[in-house]
Amino acid sequence: MTLNPWNEHHWIKKRFFDTQDEDTLAMTTNYLCNEWLDEADKKVFERMKTNNPRRYQVAGLGGWGIVDGLVYENWKEESFDLSIIRNLDSAFGLDFGYTNDPTALFCGAIDLKNKKIYVFDELYQKGMSNKAIYEQINCMGYVKERITADSAEPKSIDELQGLGLRRISSAVKGKDSINNGIQFIQDFEIIIHPRCVNFLTEISNYTWDEDKFGNKINKPIDDFNHMMDAMRYAVERYVKKGQGLSILK
Repeated sequence: MTLNPWNEHHWIKKRFFDTQDEDTLAMTTNYLCNEWLDEADKKVFERMKTNNPRRYQVAGLGGWGIVDGLVYENWKEESFDLSIIRNLDSAFGLDFGYTNDPTALFCGAIDLKNKKIYVFDELYQKGMSNKAIYEQINCMGYVKERITADSAEPKSIDELQGLGLRRISSAVKGKDSINNGIQFIQDFEIIIHPRCVNFLTEISNYTWDEDKFGNKINKPIDDFNHMMDAMRYAVERYVKKGQGLSILK
């Protein structure tokens, strides 16, 4: 069995890497062992080592997901029957990407009474045109859902509406909207279905950034954040401002 070791909470780590079973051989390799990499490939990791040491430890050296300073700590991976979310409000968010970043669709349900967010499905893919995004969401069965999308691409939102995503709308961004959204979500337990592997990867590596002295600052890193941003968009209309529930402005 071969794998990329991202999420340190995964059962594979406990079963094969944390055991002393004499019948189990677990080996970790990385790019330093890969004789087929050319100089350009190696430079990618060398730059990562300098510019993003946290990611280098995982993507470069093959370590398990780094959890120091996680933005979201109250989450768990758990298989659940979709019937338990049938009567909950759906929460869908879309973060656009293309060449370097993936398009990320967060598919969840929110239980305001019991302070739980269920993550049951996802879309996570690079190089998607707006038509491809629509077709994939339609194929997944979510074309009629209310989707809140990144407001940085109003043209894409308009095109997706024309293609058939009638209920897609733009997120409302403003001062401190990122931290306000994070603080709202931190009050919830996040329950993640095992099939949402990209969400699991991101949430287990989404940490607070550091200043030049290595001190944590009140700002998340600009990495592992595509599904995290999509989740914020999805719950935006539930974020409290003043009294009652309203969209952040």
